[in-house]
Order: sequence, then C-alpha cells, then structure tokens
Amino acid sequence: MTKVITDLKLSDSSYSHVLDIAADKIDIADWLFNLPNDEYKRCCPPDHVACGATYTDDGKRMSINVERIGETLMIQQYVGEITEKHHCRMVSISDAFTPNGRTKVQIIWDLSIKPIDADHCEYTNSVIAHPTEEFLAFLKEHNVSFETAAAGRQAAGGDHNHRETPLFAESMKRKALARK
Repeated sequence: MTKVITDLKLSDSSYSHVLDIAADKIDIADWLFNLPNDEYKRCCPPDHVACGATYTDDGKRMSINVERIGETLMIQQYVGEITEKHHCRMVSISDAFTPNGRTKVQIIWDLSIKPIDADHCEYTNSVIAHPTEEFLAFLKEHNVSFETAAAGRQAAGGDHNHRETPLFAESMKRKALARK
C-alpha cells in the first residue's frame, strides 16, 4: 500500500469561473463520469491526452485521466469520495512519469458549483498534490530537494489548473444546455 505524506504539499491551486446558467442545471458528476474523450482533450490542449470512467472493485466511481503537468506525464486513477451533482471530490494515487523516471503522488481533485443568483453560478476547480514515501525516496535518489520539486509542481500545476478551469466550466454548461 502506498503511504501518502499528508502533512507535506507539492502543490495547491484553486481557480473559479462564473457561468451564465443556473446552478441547478449543472451536474458535475454526470459530466465527469460521461465526459467524452475528445471533449476532455479540448478542456486543456495540448496537456489533456485521454480520459475514461470505470468503477473500483467495491463499486466506487472512478475517473481515469492522462495528462501532462509541465514535463510530467500523469496517469491519474481518481476514486470518487464524493460524487454529487454539485460536488465531486476525487482522490488518486497517480503515476508520474518525469524526465528522471517514474514515481507516485497523491492528487486530490475537488470540483464544485455554487449558485450566485437565479441565472449564474460559480465553478471551482481545486487540486492538491501530496508526496508519497516513494516520491520522497525518488527525490533523494535524484538529489532533488523537496522545496525544488514543490516549487516546480506548484508552477506547472497552477498554470495547468488556471487554463483548464474555465474550459471545464464551459464544457459543463454545454452539456447542461444540450440536456434541455
């Protein structure tokens, strides 16, 4: 079992985007678990590579995402801790393929919608990355300080999240309007 070091953060970013649609029309869980692969790619080109949805052995919903964060190819196997209409909290022990080799990190992806008024809502996309014991050993093996790795991840992850948040939000809106 992979041990996550929760008292250390590699990165923490949160961005929001206002939509001109009522919050009750947005269904994050439906969007996330039925997201077409090509639509996922459009939500952060050229970083997004592929996505899919499945279940854990015990029936929890999963979202599988393949994307580049900076120079690292991430294979994320998000398990839904919360999978509601207006809130999904997804947690992954992700494989990170870096220029120095392969390791693992934990990613917590939190997606939420809150109403602003009858015709507007705000989507928030939050991503937190924690190191694993394996990741810390990987850094030591490659003589990279945690601070250096965290600064790189914060810059790359923040940039990625900043670009994908409005595109995710507008994709959710398109799906909601198509359901009418």
